[in-house]
Amino acid sequence: MLFNQLGLSAELLRAVEDKGYLEATPIQQQAIPHILEGRDVLAAAQTGTGKTAGFTLPLLQRLQFSTTNRRSIRALVLTPTRELAAQVAESARVYGKHLPFRTATIFGGVSINTQIARLRKGVDIVVATPGRLMDHMHQGTIDLSKVELLVLDEADRMLDMGFIRDIRKILKVLPKDRQNLLFSATFSNDIRRLAGDLLNDPVQVEVAARNKPVDLVSQVVHPVDKRRKRELLSHRIGKGNWQQVLVFTRTKHGANRLAEQLTNDGIKSAAIHGNKSQTARTRALHDFKTGAVRVLVATDIAARGLDIDRLPHVVNFELPHVPEDYVHRIGRTARAGQKGHAISLVCIDEEKLLRDIETLLGCQIEKQVLRGYEPDSRIKAEPICTGRSQGKNNRKSRSRKPPSQRRRRAG
Repeated sequence: MLFNQLGLSAELLRAVEDKGYLEATPIQQQAIPHILEGRDVLAAAQTGTGKTAGFTLPLLQRLQFSTTNRRSIRALVLTPTRELAAQVAESARVYGKHLPFRTATIFGGVSINTQIARLRKGVDIVVATPGRLMDHMHQGTIDLSKVELLVLDEADRMLDMGFIRDIRKILKVLPKDRQNLLFSATFSNDIRRLAGDLLNDPVQVEVAARNKPVDLVSQVVHPVDKRRKRELLSHRIGKGNWQQVLVFTRTKHGANRLAEQLTNDGIKSAAIHGNKSQTARTRALHDFKTGAVRVLVATDIAARGLDIDRLPHVVNFELPHVPEDYVHRIGRTARAGQKGHAISLVCIDEEKLLRDIETLLGCQIEKQVLRGYEPDSRIKAEPICTGRSQGKNNRKSRSRKPPSQRRRRAG
């Protein structure tokens, strides 16, 4: 289906054409007409399927034909991370280039005073992470009383990150008469409960099987000893002449260390994680997209929502503890119909994590032992600390709380 068959206004169609798009993706085809009708929508779509434009385009049109005074916040989009907030805000600006709307991005890691000044000038759309939005609410620097349309983007991740309490507090200050859109990678039981509280007679849209990885991603596992992972990674990047590689580690410290080691190997690399300032994160992502940096090493939270066109290679330097995170990771490649390649460097300690991922996928991932990097059969597996039991003897440990009760700052 073409975009000009979806009922979008001339101004939006011009912006879509400026981007070079003609045909809408399945999520856009299914969601946009319902949103234009004013219906609440519960949508599940894999990353890279065009879901951001799937709600941004109709959101802009709903505002375009709204009778509410401009320069009051009429649309609120909540996202789990700073990077995703920036991506959504950019989408609103790009598709709204022929419309007179102003967009503000509200997230932590940058000066709140700059955001306050922006809000005082008047904006129509706010894209925010829950934590920083709550800061503005506490300071009385934001007015949400005129919100007509609420979007929860990647709602599953927001629940995982412990933002449910903030979300419920935000919902209490919003007008009851509003349109609600909830986008999620999966329809988990927690998501359905949230949808039951939030949505009014919603249309349900699902364009992919639950947790099914993008079909265009080729996956392979390289068994290798833990101490030789970095050596093997450098070898693969160099031999294959890979120019743009997104690498995942479990920890912030591990991301820093690996980026430094790869740079010492002659492969320009940068790390992106929650301890980095927003300025540093933005610069690292810009350098990666422009080719100034060849490898971007990221943690799961920091990489959530990264939108990188034609990213050919994703590497799991360490497997995630949560199998669903593997699907999100490899979904960074093979976007917008492009092919992608995902490799995982797996040591003996991670074999159970790999089995859990394969169980989720419903298939085995191809294993390739590379010559010269064969695992040492004398090495025995050691249990991997998940971080969930470290506070066993510490009464103050937050690890006792389930994820839905833990609040974590975005990214």
